[in-house]
Parts: sequence; C-alpha cells; structure tokens
Amino acid sequence: MSGHSKWATIKHKKGALDAKRGKAFTRLIKEVTMAARQGGGDPDGNPRLRTAILAAKAENMPADNIKRAIQRGTGEIPGLTYEEISFEGYGPGGVALIVDCTTDNRNRAVSEIRHTLSKNGGNLGEPNSVRFMFSKKGLIVVDKAAADEEKLMALALDAGADDMSDEGDSWEITTDPSVYETVAQAVRDAKIETLASEITMVASTYTKLEGAPAAQMMRLLEALEDHDDVQNVYSNFDMDEELEEAAR
Repeated sequence: MSGHSKWATIKHKKGALDAKRGKAFTRLIKEVTMAARQGGGDPDGNPRLRTAILAAKAENMPADNIKRAIQRGTGEIPGLTYEEISFEGYGPGGVALIVDCTTDNRNRAVSEIRHTLSKNGGNLGEPNSVRFMFSKKGLIVVDKAAADEEKLMALALDAGADDMSDEGDSWEITTDPSVYETVAQAVRDAKIETLASEITMVASTYTKLEGAPAAQMMRLLEALEDHDDVQNVYSNFDMDEELEEAAR
C-alpha cells in the first residue's frame, strides 16, 4: 500500500481532523481563499474552488465562513495576503517529501520547515529534486466493510476512474484530477462513506521503512501536519504492518 494513502487513512481513523477541527478549518479556509484569488469566486468556472468548497462542506464548515474566505480571495473584503510555497526534501531513510505551504511570511515558513525536517531526521532538497517521482491524482479510499467490491468498481469506472486496487482492509480508487470531482460525487451519491478523498500526489515508487526509522518518519509527518502554514504533505514512505496497527 502506498505510504500516502496509509497516512491519510491513519489520520482519519485516529480522528485527527476531528481532534483538530480548528486546524482543519484554518487549512480549508486558506485553500478556498487561494483558489478564489487565482481563479475567481465562481465555483462553476473554477474547479479548484469547487473542490475546496466540497472539502470545506465535508468538514461541516459554516456557509458564512466559506463565503468570507471566497470574498477575501477575490478582494471584496480585506484579509491577510497569502502566498503558496512548495518545499521538497528527504525524511529518514531517504524518503522523498513534498510539503505544500500557504503562508503570510515566506521567511518564517522556510526557516520553520527546515528546522522541523532537521529535528526529525530529514533535510530540505533543491527544487525538482523529488517532484519527478510524483504525479497528481485523485485518491478515494473506502473501507472494505463500506462497499461491495464489484459494485464499487463498476460505479468508479463508470464515473471515469483510472483504477481501483485492493489495499488490505480498504479499496483505493485513483483518478485523473480532471474527473476526480465526478467520481467522488458518484461515491457520495451511492451513500458510500470514505476514509479519505482528495486530490493528492502519488509516488511512482515507495521506500519501505521499519522499526525506529519508520517511527521517526511518523513523528516527522505529524510535526509537519501540525505546522500552521502546512497545507499538504506528500511522501513515498511505506510502513510495516505492525507500525500501521500501532498508529491507529
């Protein structure tokens, strides 16, 4: 199983987003604001904004919060000026990392991300040092208990998904980003609960870590996720089953 999908699934099973609802809201508001700033405030003509709004609604964000975030993005109301920065680097054992940030202070973000990596056995890399190992994909993870394999596969493929794979205790649906929203909506319309549903970066190869390096990598991922400026963390980290069970 891919390291990213495992990490996404573990976060959901641990209730991390519920435990940090304020953090989740902050992250989603930044994404809505940036999407509106870059592509305008009409979700019908702005796929990134449409996806961000769906994610915000999935976390039960109030409609007024979403509206204000859009208005800040379009400049209708004042707010902080954010910029997007993407870092590339390495974790324990040479695991590849991409860290996407949205920040109002570039220098602070660079310093703090570098410190977080070095403190947890990693280091920053040069631009494009690891990005070539990843491709953007839609990812939908469904617990096996939530859906019949044949029905889910037929639904996903009919909606335009690329593939559905068996990942132990879950099904993993991958899509081209252009049809992710259509496939995700089809899954929602079928009343199938998901463990994770997002546009993400999927690695072409994975690095297996076990024991202490794997535990250190988990701590690094958690530290990055906890940073206020971090929007997304992608890696090609794969873990042993014992550590996965311990993390849940």
